[in-house]
Amino acid sequence: MARGFIKGHRDQLYLLPPSIDDWISKNHSVRLIDSCVENIDLSIFYESYSHEGKPPYDPAMMIRILIYAYSKGIRSSRKISALCEEDIAFRWLTGNIIPDHSAICRFRAKHKENFKQLFRETIRLAAESGALKIGSLFLDGTKVKGSASLEANRNLEHIKQDIERIVDEAEAVDASEDKQLGEDNRDDVLPPELADPKSRLERLKAAKARLEAEKEAAAKESRDDDDSNGPGAGTGDEKTATGNKEKANITDPDSRIMKTRNGWVQGYNCQGVSDENQFIVANAVTQDCNDAHQLEPMLQAAQDNLSKIETGQNTETFSADAGYWAEGLDISKIESNGPEVIVATRKGWKQRKQNREKSPPRGRIPKGLSQRELMERKLLTQRGQRIYAKRGQTIEAIFGQLKECLGYRNFLLRSLKKVQGEWDLQCAVSNMLKLFRLSGATTSQ
Repeated sequence: MARGFIKGHRDQLYLLPPSIDDWISKNHSVRLIDSCVENIDLSIFYESYSHEGKPPYDPAMMIRILIYAYSKGIRSSRKISALCEEDIAFRWLTGNIIPDHSAICRFRAKHKENFKQLFRETIRLAAESGALKIGSLFLDGTKVKGSASLEANRNLEHIKQDIERIVDEAEAVDASEDKQLGEDNRDDVLPPELADPKSRLERLKAAKARLEAEKEAAAKESRDDDDSNGPGAGTGDEKTATGNKEKANITDPDSRIMKTRNGWVQGYNCQGVSDENQFIVANAVTQDCNDAHQLEPMLQAAQDNLSKIETGQNTETFSADAGYWAEGLDISKIESNGPEVIVATRKGWKQRKQNREKSPPRGRIPKGLSQRELMERKLLTQRGQRIYAKRGQTIEAIFGQLKECLGYRNFLLRSLKKVQGEWDLQCAVSNMLKLFRLSGATTSQ
């Protein structure tokens, strides 16, 4: 007797009209995304549209598909558009509408500055759900590659030569066309570097202007150092945050050369502050090559965001690694306007070595200790070690998830403002994923 098999039938007609809502299980992650976006204030997105012309796609729908796509590590507008046709979850989110890739790309570019508000709304949702735990906050930074290569860096003299070469080529083209067409005639086909206002020539000029401004600022700083009689004046030993002062990138002049564990990249320094449940409560994208000047700004950003929502909690400690420690950092001043600060004074393995070799301090705090000595003493206490150790379970873990699980290793856009919008959107997605996981739901595959 032949074995029977379960088979589908493409020509089977529905006995009743199909419902799109039946396509997705009740505990699928897209239902949480849909519910969260439904409860987010998106007025800033809607207000940016006029009442004239062809109706645009609903911003709420576009945000839903962007969040779900980013949660799957998909950021290509073409791939997202294809999934809106091929993937059942995307079709459920869009209500069976298929936005083209150009519309997705334009929406993301148009609202790059509004994604900051979307990110803040996810913090509010976490607070209202009771998932936010801000007793201790944790700060860290990660380097993200930009949409530019290291090979596109040029020094000032090289950039001047490139500009002169392009101008000479343009003049040569003009002379050739005048000879061929006559001075009063025109050719509708222009060279790309002359027709496109965002061409290579414009980027070269932007890079040249940046280098000249930094060169002038460095010269002024050098003169000020020579006039100063303070310790270390003019020695060149000061810790610099910006770096890259001798070169600029002609593809993305806002990006900088960054050192990572895996080598050098052309990109940006992305900052994040998280709570104890891995919700990001503040973020920023900087051009600084190290974190030495980010402690106070990021603490202030976290306090500003949290002050706008009702949490019923107070932040007691704010922790950061040794990259945020700088000589002259006034810890007492920072703590007078905020929580207790715990900052490592040496690299991770050195800090762990010290904790193993030295016993926790006892008794009263000796008088006359410097700020560094006071911080080192705090990190040796059991309480200090317990709080600082949570960094690896919170903000460091978030960056690992973004890069390893979601593949967020590079930006798609160029310029500081645009990549900040990208980072805001990605941080909002991270918070959405945390809400889903803490809700106890399981994704139906």
